[in-house]
Amino acid sequence: MADKTTNILEMHGIHKDFSGVTVLHDVNLTVRRGEIHALCGENGAGKSTLMKILSGVYPHGQYAGSIVLDGEEVEFTSITDSETHGIGIIHQELALVPYLSVAENLFIGSLARGSGPLINWHEVNQAASQLLARVGLKENVTTPVGQLGVGKQQLVEIAKALNKNVSLLILDEPTAALNDADSERLLELVRQLRDSGMTIILISHKLNEIALVADRTTVLRDGHAVETLDMRDPSSTQDRLIKLMVGRELSQLYPEREHRIGEEALRVEDWTVHHPTQRDRVVVSGASFNVRHGEVVGIAGLMGAGRTELAMSLFGHSYGSQISGRVYKDGREITVGSVTEAISHGIAYATEDRKTYGLNLIDDIRHNTASAGLFKLVKHGFVNANEELAVAVRYRDVMNIRAQSVLQLTGSLSGGNQQKVVLSKWLYTDADILILDEPTRGIDVGAKFEIYTLINQMVESGKAVVAISSELGELLGICDRIYTLAYGRITGEVPVAGATQEHLMELMTIEPAREPSK
Repeated sequence: MADKTTNILEMHGIHKDFSGVTVLHDVNLTVRRGEIHALCGENGAGKSTLMKILSGVYPHGQYAGSIVLDGEEVEFTSITDSETHGIGIIHQELALVPYLSVAENLFIGSLARGSGPLINWHEVNQAASQLLARVGLKENVTTPVGQLGVGKQQLVEIAKALNKNVSLLILDEPTAALNDADSERLLELVRQLRDSGMTIILISHKLNEIALVADRTTVLRDGHAVETLDMRDPSSTQDRLIKLMVGRELSQLYPEREHRIGEEALRVEDWTVHHPTQRDRVVVSGASFNVRHGEVVGIAGLMGAGRTELAMSLFGHSYGSQISGRVYKDGREITVGSVTEAISHGIAYATEDRKTYGLNLIDDIRHNTASAGLFKLVKHGFVNANEELAVAVRYRDVMNIRAQSVLQLTGSLSGGNQQKVVLSKWLYTDADILILDEPTRGIDVGAKFEIYTLINQMVESGKAVVAISSELGELLGICDRIYTLAYGRITGEVPVAGATQEHLMELMTIEPAREPSK
C-alpha cells in the first residue's frame, strides 16, 4: 500500500495567460501518493489547463510557477517528457485510431520487432492480452478499436497508460460519454488502480461520482484553487461542492416551472428505422410516442438502445434507411424526408456531439447562431450581414452567452456556452418542437442549471421539448413524462410523478421476445 501521508505532486503558484486573458491565478495543488484526487469546477475554471501544464502539453516557459514531483522540481517540455517521469493523461476526446486493432493502438509507436525488420505480432498480441486483462477487458486484441463501445475504448486508453508504467494517471471527464453501467465499471477499475498504489487525478463534473471514489477534492473557480476537501469528512457534501464551484447556493438542482401543458404538438406512430449500411438490421422498431405543447418528454435508454437513431431519423431522415411510420404535427400528418423539410415544419434537433455536428468551432458565434436559419436573412440572393450580427447579439443577450463579442470563435467558449449557441441556432429557426440529445453532456452543474432554465422558458412559451439523456436523475428532474427505449423498441411510458430510477432501469433492460424456433 502506498503511503498516503507523503506528496507525490506539488504545484506551486501556477499562473497561465492566453492572449492576455488570465485563466490560472497562482494555483497551488498538492496530491498525495496513492490517492484519488478529484478536480472539479465550472467549465472555464481552469481544470484542463492545469492538467495540460502538468502533462507537458503546455511546456515549461509558457506558464509561471513550479512543479515538484517525487520531491524534485521538474520542467516538462513535452508530453513525452512527462511520460518518462511516470505521468499519463487521458483526455476527454480519446486518442485512439478506430481502424487499427486494439493491440496496434496499445503499442502504437513502440511495436515490438523480431530479429529483422518485421513486427513480432505474436509477442505484441500476447502483451496486449495481458494489458487488457489488467483493465478487465476480454475482447480479442485483433478487433478494430472502432468496433468497441465508448466505455471499452476508455479502458483501452487506460491500458495504454499502464503499458507506459505511469505512477500518476490523469483522467479528464472519463465517464462523460458513458452510460451508468459503463461508468460503474470504469470507476471500479479506478479504485483498483488506486488500491494497487497508483495515484489518480480525476477531473469530473459528476459530483456523485466524486463522492463515491475520491479521497480528496480540490475545487477551482475562475482560475483560482478555492479549497481542498477531505471527502471522508461528513461536511464534504455535494451541496458544499456546488457552493464552492459556483460561488453561490443552488437551492435545487432543477429549477421549478409552471406546468401549462397544451394540445398535442407531435405524434409519431409505428416508426421503424433500418441501419444505413446493414439494411437488414432494424435499429428502431415500431416506436410510437407523442409530446404536447408546453411539455418536456424524456427518452431514456442504455447506450445502443436507439435513442439518437430515433431522433436523427425523425429530423429529416438524417440517419438510417428504409424508414417507415407516420408523423403528425398539431394533428396533421407531415413528411420529414429531408432536414430542410423538418425545419420547415418547425422541428429542430440539437445533436449530442456539438463539437463535431452541432457547431463550426473555427467560425464565430455570429455565423453559428444564424446558420440553421440563414434563409431568413437572405435578400436578393445575399445575406444581410447587419441583420445577421443583430440576431447573434440578441441571442447572446437572451441566452446569457458569456463571450467578449459575437465575433469570438465558438471553439474558444466553455462547453456550457457552446451548448447555448446550439440552442440559439435552433430557436432562431422558429422551431416549436425541439429534440435535445444529451443537452448537458460535459458541462458543469452551474451551466446545467442555466440550460434547464432555458428549457423551462421554451416550454413555458408553448414549445414542445423531447429530451434524450443518459442521466436518469436529469430526466426525472426536468421532464413531465419519460419513454423508455430498449433494443430499438419503446418499452414503457412513465409519468415523472412517482417514477424512480430503478423502475426506469427495469424498463430499459427489457429484452425483445425471442422468436420460437422452427
